Amino acid sequence: MSKNVCKESPVTTLFFIIGLVATISIRLIGVTGLFSVFLTKLLWYIGIVGFLLFFIYKFKAENERRNLVNKTNIIEKIVSDEHFVDEDKNILISVLCSLTSKKDIINYFVIFFTSGVSLIIALLFDLKIIK
Repeated sequence: MSKNVCKESPVTTLFFIIGLVATISIRLIGVTGLFSVFLTKLLWYIGIVGFLLFFIYKFKAENERRNLVNKTNIIEKIVSDEHFVDEDKNILISVLCSLTSKKDIINYFVIFFTSGVSLIIALLFDLKIIK
């Protein structure tokens, strides 16, 4: 049932892709710095602008959810076993759907994986294993 209720918007997908591109761009800088100043600067700008856009979006979305939770006192309603109105249910569904999204898990994996690969490549070059 949650798949039918928790539909992700195209905007969420767009910012997910922006975040992935920014992550990969920043991680590639160490490698491109060995052979292309232009490409290194281009990747840096892509990464920084991408992170700026991605984190502005994430901050705005999380702040909106936080404000809704605080405004409606939904936590207190749950604790006191108070009756939920439809607005309360929609807020709770929105928060729970955001927690079940796989995009954050994928994003964390890409950050972790590309950081590890970048670190290994940098060490290989710095230790002169690869010349």
